Amino acid sequence: MTPRRKDKRVQYRNRKQICRSLAFLLTCLLLAAASGAFAADRLTGLHSAQVMSQSMPWIAREAGLFKKYDLDFRLVFIPSSPVATAATLNGDAEIGVTGAVGNVRAYVQGFTDLVFIGAVKNFLTHSVLGKPEIKRVEDLRGKKVGVGRFGGNTHYFVIQALKRFGMDASKDIQTIQTGGGPETVAALLGGSLDAAGIVAPGDAAAAARGFRYVINGLELRIPYGATQFVTLRSVIKKRGPVIGKFMRVMAESAQILHTDKAFTYKVLGKYLRITDTKILDSAYQTEIPALERRLEVSEAALQASLDEIAPADPRAKTIKPQDMIDRRYLLELEKSGAFGK
Repeated sequence: MTPRRKDKRVQYRNRKQICRSLAFLLTCLLLAAASGAFAADRLTGLHSAQVMSQSMPWIAREAGLFKKYDLDFRLVFIPSSPVATAATLNGDAEIGVTGAVGNVRAYVQGFTDLVFIGAVKNFLTHSVLGKPEIKRVEDLRGKKVGVGRFGGNTHYFVIQALKRFGMDASKDIQTIQTGGGPETVAALLGGSLDAAGIVAPGDAAAAARGFRYVINGLELRIPYGATQFVTLRSVIKKRGPVIGKFMRVMAESAQILHTDKAFTYKVLGKYLRITDTKILDSAYQTEIPALERRLEVSEAALQASLDEIAPADPRAKTIKPQDMIDRRYLLELEKSGAFGK
């Protein structure tokens, strides 16, 4: 056999081997895809209230945004900010859409792995509604006033709102814990309460049944981290790009929330089980001015929680709000133009 013919046979065998290798690799890729090796990034989140300010994960789900960014997002409802904080610290969830106070309290106690990476609502828009005969704030003296949970957003609002009118919630009213927003509305409508601290859309539902606005929280604009995005620094270190995907989804959800009322009403109606368009419209008009288009975290809102905690835990006085904030994702979204689209 001539050397030339021998070289051709070697080249042929090599090509055949390459083709077989490519075919084998293609088969492996197809099998891997079929078995889920290229599945979407899984992320577990939680929220602590069934309210409009925490509706953005619902909007994202209904708009197909998680699928768009290849996220398998699981949302768990835990109706208490402190309990939600514990779940985050225990590793049961990687991202929280929740009130600030439970997380700030844990940070003060030494759990400095917690970090705020964005926000939806930085001041309270709760209101106090009461029976028709309660016409002034002073008429609340001695009355049963409902709140969702002691230490939660509604409880804080009632305390601070009454303080602005020269009253002391611990002395002047009977504060009743109901368990959550829907439960508070039900207790008020059922006659178990004389008045209640309620956030939209529950306030509109109560007003439609004849209850009177005694305190309008939107006018008071009490700074507070009502709805924040919180995670752990250790999670960012391990899964930074995945958290970045989630924040991009939330940025697009915010755009829908602020610009597409029809779609937002459809989502709120489904998840809050409200079919009355008048109630949804009232809630939207009340809440939307208070919600952050660019998901910015307010230092004043976090400072309010530090001030609340300081009398019982002096360590809160040594912490600055900026110590608890990581704005890397907000800066990335701003730079990419995500908020302007």
